[in-house]
Amino acid sequence: MSSFRKLFSSGGKNTSRVASSDPFAVRKIKETLQRLMRESYQIDEDQLVVLCIGTDRSTGDALGPLIGSKLSRLQPNKVFVYGTLDEPVHAVNLPATIEKLERDFSRPYIIAVDACLGRPESVGAIDIGTGSLRPGAGVNKDLPSVGNIYISGIVNVGGFLEYFVLQNTRLSLVMHLAETITSSLYFSIEESRPDTIKGRLTTAGTVLVD
Repeated sequence: MSSFRKLFSSGGKNTSRVASSDPFAVRKIKETLQRLMRESYQIDEDQLVVLCIGTDRSTGDALGPLIGSKLSRLQPNKVFVYGTLDEPVHAVNLPATIEKLERDFSRPYIIAVDACLGRPESVGAIDIGTGSLRPGAGVNKDLPSVGNIYISGIVNVGGFLEYFVLQNTRLSLVMHLAETITSSLYFSIEESRPDTIKGRLTTAGTVLVD
């Protein structure tokens, strides 16, 4: 048996929130990710997996697959990306995907990414923390928890008619969150390997590929 189950035992007490409208959002999220990974990620032993959860059939829930597709195109070094627009990881196939990760990796270190709903004043914010992410909790789905670190983008208001709210989320907000999170992930990973950086960070927080 691999160390998969043990890797998901964190209590998730270390959480930060960054507004995507913050002009320094990418830098703040990147630095938070790097700090959290320094606490538990073993670069020479763990296999780094970015698991982007969601479906392209719902505007709000497409955040994860958008990030997965954008990150895959940037080809970060020695990172395995699951969940894209072409091959989404969603409620139906999440349990099978987790089983596949358990089979394929001896020490998977998973950054789980998903959309979520929140309070009106929190829409557009990004939560980053240690511990497992609970996909589907906002729409009352009982899905397995996953992740050593989680990133949640708050795409709309929760509390009522969650499926309808996700379907009627502004695409511009989802795209902005996806750009911000993708850039943060890319640079947090690549800056730990200075000789492999393929792009540079603009003042707007986006990635330019050289």
